Amino acid sequence: MNERIRAKEIRVIDDEGNQLGILPPFDALKIAKEKDLDLVEISPTAQPPVCRIMNYGKYLYQLNKKAHEAKKHQRVIQVKEVKFRPMTDEHDYAFKKNNIARFLQEGDKAKAAVMFRGREMAHKEIGRQLIGRLIEDLADIGIVEGFPKMEGSNMFVIFAPKK
Repeated sequence: MNERIRAKEIRVIDDEGNQLGILPPFDALKIAKEKDLDLVEISPTAQPPVCRIMNYGKYLYQLNKKAHEAKKHQRVIQVKEVKFRPMTDEHDYAFKKNNIARFLQEGDKAKAAVMFRGREMAHKEIGRQLIGRLIEDLADIGIVEGFPKMEGSNMFVIFAPKK
C-alpha cells in the first residue's frame, strides 16, 4: 500500500476501473494523492504487479461487511445427545424418541447413546435391539450416519435430518 510498494514498474488501475498503463510507483502514488485515495497492490505476483487506486479504509469496511453478511446466513448444525439404558421403560423410550424426532425436524443432528453398566456389558444385544428399534421408528424423519458403534461402555448411533 502507498509507499510500501517496492516494484520498479506497476500496472495501475484507477478508481473507476480504467487502466492507466504501466507507471513507476512514484507517479502512480502522485495520481492517487491528487484524488485523496490510496495506491493498493492487488496482484503482487503478476508481471508487472497490479495496483489499484482506491479508498483502502472503505475497501476494508466493505470486505468486513460482506464477511459479516455471509456469516449471518449460515446455520450451525448442533449434535444433540439422548441417552438410553438397556432396560429403558416403554414410556421413557417414547419420550426420548420424540425428543430425537424434534431435534431432527429442527435441523440438528441427534446422537442416541445406550449406556451399559457392570453386568449389562454381557448383554450388548439388548442395546443393539433398542438402537435397531429406534432406527426403524425414526426412518421417515432422519437417516443414520454409519452403523451403531461401541465406545467404551456406550453404544451410539448418529441421526441426521432428511433433506
